[in-house]
Amino acid sequence: MTEVTFADLGLGPNVLKAVEEAGYTSPTPIQTEAIPHILAGGDVTGIAQTGTGKTAAFVLPMIHRLARGRARARMPRCLILCPTRELAAQVAENFEKYGKHLKLTMALLIGG
Repeated sequence: MTEVTFADLGLGPNVLKAVEEAGYTSPTPIQTEAIPHILAGGDVTGIAQTGTGKTAAFVLPMIHRLARGRARARMPRCLILCPTRELAAQVAENFEKYGKHLKLTMALLIGG
């Protein structure tokens, strides 16, 4: 049986390059299940243990879809709400890590 790669999931070359540079070679089970479904425009609810790549499971296809779309007058095209500062920082870190080869901008806003 062959191992699934990130390229098998349908991610674009710039996203794949960033994933490879981050040192990842194969997706985790949550990523293998979620990424193709999100790329197709579907909604996902996933449960997995800490450290299994849940954040990347939604950030990678989100970045792929944003990179393929067209920005209009620098208007926001995505909003991610997080229940804690720590999780918001983790999502922002993932966005920067995996979107570094794309012309996308991101802002981390924390209320209180």
